[in-house]
Amino acid sequence: MTGPGGRRRLVPAYLATAGSATATRNTVDRMTVLTAEPLPLPVGLEPAAHRILEKLRPGALTLVEVAAYLQLPPSITRVIVSELVDRGLVRAHASMLNPQEATRAQKIDILERTLRGLRKI
Repeated sequence: MTGPGGRRRLVPAYLATAGSATATRNTVDRMTVLTAEPLPLPVGLEPAAHRILEKLRPGALTLVEVAAYLQLPPSITRVIVSELVDRGLVRAHASMLNPQEATRAQKIDILERTLRGLRKI
């Protein structure tokens, strides 16, 4: 994975998981909506976990949005988020939209919200 400006990261992304290779939860996917619990930030968190909690403080984001903000692969973000859910620091909610059941208006709404989020980055 490359960092900003197309340069390679000095530290491989998998080190952000503090050695964990797999997620502890199979219910967390790319479109899982995440919210931070209103608790004080614990001390001793890994930097990536700390950044995830900071990103979730203002409101809900999907896992893939968090990954984009942190410039980490979604698979790595999933491992970190799973550990935060296990610790009770983050809540994972089912994705907001099932594409097979969504109406045209719902699909347009989610695309517009996604576009607004991407423009903020």
